[in-house]
Amino acid sequence: MSGTSLDGLDMAYCEFEENEGLWHYKIPKAETLAYDDKMRSFLLNCERCSGEDLSYADYELGKFFGKCAFEFLEKHSLEVDFISSHGQTIFHQPEKGFTTQIGNLSALACFSQRTVVGDFRSMDVALKGQGAPLVPIGDRLLFGQYDCCLNLGGFSNISFEQEGKRIAYDICPTNMILNYLSMQKGLAYDKDGYLASKGKIDETLLQTLNSIPYYKDMQHHSLGKEWVNKYIFPLINSFPLSVEDLLATYTEHLTTQIAKHIKGDTLVTGGGAYNKHLIQSLKTKTKYHIIIPDKQTIDFKEALIFAFLGVRRMRGEVNCLASVTGATQDSCSGCVVLKPTN
Repeated sequence: MSGTSLDGLDMAYCEFEENEGLWHYKIPKAETLAYDDKMRSFLLNCERCSGEDLSYADYELGKFFGKCAFEFLEKHSLEVDFISSHGQTIFHQPEKGFTTQIGNLSALACFSQRTVVGDFRSMDVALKGQGAPLVPIGDRLLFGQYDCCLNLGGFSNISFEQEGKRIAYDICPTNMILNYLSMQKGLAYDKDGYLASKGKIDETLLQTLNSIPYYKDMQHHSLGKEWVNKYIFPLINSFPLSVEDLLATYTEHLTTQIAKHIKGDTLVTGGGAYNKHLIQSLKTKTKYHIIIPDKQTIDFKEALIFAFLGVRRMRGEVNCLASVTGATQDSCSGCVVLKPTN
């Protein structure tokens, strides 16, 4: 799993067991390979490069993922049925009928010497859906004991049951913005929300952020970098505030928006779960319990669920819910590339 926050590559060895419709999982081994500045720059530049360079980047990232997976499996003496890969999202414009995740599946299969399942979003987009979020099928079947599941990654997204259907959507950009602001201080991220806790909230910026039309009409379901580039970055860059004040204001904005959508006791995962200032701000805005789980669940829940999407794909079972994405129907999404034969 490699997300929009560009923290690194999450690799999780997952075991699943199904018994009369009830699923159980284990994560015996997992680790994150942190991206260095060179890799972050490489991935950030992909959205501005030529078609030829993007094709090359697709191959190179698939090769990189494949080598990393091979080394991880060798290091821990593991064997797998297949590798499930989310890829790295470069473009996501479902309203135009396309979504692009690089990390070439054939290259990944070649360099890992394993069968690969990936490209989980394209089928749903072809079915007029948003192609996101995809995690809610795992929230329902693996984490159904919680009223809500909230992920604080590059974007914050939430899922919950409503009238027998799983409902889910992106709420607002999260670590994508907080990390962008922290980089102006030479930091990859704001550890524990320390800088934000020292800043002052600018009421004018806060009100302007909270007035963005998306927050009044959440029917779009998913957000992408293009939306952030249009609505968020120009806005925060137009205010001559200190990094600390911008972080304080944006944190207040995102916790205000998130709190509106919490409908019960909520499991929180993703990198934002470590942001003590953010979590404390969120707790003050809701009457429900905010549950921070163990480190493994925080770090690898998304990787676990994309492995689960691969399991569902290989079994020919629904892994993408129309009630979540707005597609015309549920689907069994994903492409399979068999491992090279000798």
